[in-house]
Amino acid sequence: MKILDRYILTTYFKTFFSVFIILMLIFVLQTIWLYIRELSGKDLDIGIIFKFLFYFTPKLIPLVLPLTILLASIMVFGSFAENYEFAAMKSTGISLQRAMSGLSIFIVILGVVTFFFSNNVIPWAELNSYNLRRNIAKLKPAMLLAEGQFNEIEGTAYNIKFDDKYGDQDQFLDNVTIHIKGNDGRSNATTIKSKSGELASEKDSNVLKLILLDGNYYSDVSSTNQKSRNKKPFAKSTFEKYIINIDLSEMSNVDFDEQSQTDKYNMLDVVGLHKTIDSLKAKKVTTQEILTKNLFQRSNIVLNRKVEKTETDSIYLAPLLDIFNTQEKFELVDASLKSTASSKQVITTNQATSKISKEWLNKHIISFHEKFALAFACIILFFVGAPLGALIRKGGIGLPMVIAIVLFLTYHFIGIFATNSAKNGSFSPILASWFSTLVMLPLGIFLTRRATADKGLFEFDSLLDPLKKMLNIKEKDSVDYKFLFSYKNDELVELINNYETLGHAEACRYEAFKILQERGITTNQLREDGLSLHPNFDDSIRIAKDYKDHAKFALILFCVGVILLVLHFVFKNNKLPSLASASIQLSIVSLVLYMTYYVKSVLNVFSFYFRINKKEKTPNLILLIIGIPLYFIAYLFLNSKMNEDLKLNCLESLK
Repeated sequence: MKILDRYILTTYFKTFFSVFIILMLIFVLQTIWLYIRELSGKDLDIGIIFKFLFYFTPKLIPLVLPLTILLASIMVFGSFAENYEFAAMKSTGISLQRAMSGLSIFIVILGVVTFFFSNNVIPWAELNSYNLRRNIAKLKPAMLLAEGQFNEIEGTAYNIKFDDKYGDQDQFLDNVTIHIKGNDGRSNATTIKSKSGELASEKDSNVLKLILLDGNYYSDVSSTNQKSRNKKPFAKSTFEKYIINIDLSEMSNVDFDEQSQTDKYNMLDVVGLHKTIDSLKAKKVTTQEILTKNLFQRSNIVLNRKVEKTETDSIYLAPLLDIFNTQEKFELVDASLKSTASSKQVITTNQATSKISKEWLNKHIISFHEKFALAFACIILFFVGAPLGALIRKGGIGLPMVIAIVLFLTYHFIGIFATNSAKNGSFSPILASWFSTLVMLPLGIFLTRRATADKGLFEFDSLLDPLKKMLNIKEKDSVDYKFLFSYKNDELVELINNYETLGHAEACRYEAFKILQERGITTNQLREDGLSLHPNFDDSIRIAKDYKDHAKFALILFCVGVILLVLHFVFKNNKLPSLASASIQLSIVSLVLYMTYYVKSVLNVFSFYFRINKKEKTPNLILLIIGIPLYFIAYLFLNSKMNEDLKLNCLESLK
């Protein structure tokens, strides 16, 4: 391994692991906050709490690892570019691809390791965390009672539902419904409804005491007579106060290592998911065949009479019912209506079941492909972050952190929207798993090509030049300075000092100066080589560079905000409230960030003209205000003006 590769890898590893640890701590704290209600008040040992966090930590990797790779890549490569380390590499003939080669191998290896981690460790963690939560809930089921749904207390025959709970300890309940199972353990033999209730259990008690007020008690009455059973008889009683004591003594000895469920889609590896998907698909086909056969049998009408032909012609064009008498017509119509109603009921019931089965199958397919997509996402996000850092030329935590969070939120939200759409069948589950990664792929290719070609993040000249060539438009007094790229550094310095003697125009001096700057030659080095530069010139170049960076990011954020704002109205008109809400929120964030960078760019403009002592050339304040909603025009105007004035300032400093 060469010294350069070792240096880049060492720098990247330090940043990577630092960012990874910080982000992991943040997400672990969020996990504690999310599940604090399940852990508090259960008298759990510290070992059980650490086991809980140990099982939940691997499940955070799909969130933490991509963000870590993206942020670390932007920070490291941005720092290299900011400190002119890339310029030093290029001056020795080392390209960006060569600098990225060692890290690329590491990222590929990391992607492979990530796949095996998501295929083996994450399902294991999901299995243990899910069952540990179930076992913790058994300690004090009263704390697990959720509003608006039936809460089954394991180990008992009780299923409790209520609309609301309140009080200093959430002990008071509104509109309580309780189902008590029968001896068979399946059917609900008793139903209790009351307007209010209270949980009055004593601390550390094995009895859940429930006081019900103002309600009714319904109990099924069993009968040996079939006709009586068809009427579903029950006994009803009214009470003002009714106390239920639910024995929880059997739940006191909880085995925290017990695993009662092991077959959820997020608990399986690739092999298990593949087998389960095949089984679910075969079950789906079997269910459809049974439904088809059932509907065919229900629609079949068998006639036990022979119909005499009334005509010798084999084609009968009259109404079909006319060949039957009145009594038979009534029988046929009645049979058809009953058959249609029965078939409709079967289809309606099957649709609900089929929808649940389809969602369950889609979840398995999504989980299967997400394991592969996560590995590729790590690689692609590296090729987004590394060239982006080289282009923005900013290291540290400030600007790279903002860019990384915006990109990651875009990647993450796209994945969430695609996955949620795929679960109900409105989007392909296979494409949903890869969608956010595929969206980032073109961005990674674009940024890598721009960085390796040593171009800026966005260059409007590359868009305008083809149009000018097509329309045969030539700029006035345009001169091609490409020949200067073949000059060595000392030859360029000589040209700047003696441009008239060498037969070049004054504008050629500025182009030569720009090439030296792009090669990483500082103004101090040029002064040592004999160039006379004004002391304020360094500050003017720095301010102009800051302006260009801020203006470009303002333009990007402005475009993103406007596009998302348009999409908000599109989604709203198409009755997609979730997408409309998400797009308007992201649009607001983008536009707020746009205003931040716009203000920074305007401050850079004022600072630039103050530094070069030409305050009279400062743009009109009204134009800058109008440029807020019309930033495309303001950007083109300010960018052109700054480039021209920077050129004039450079030529004046060289005199």
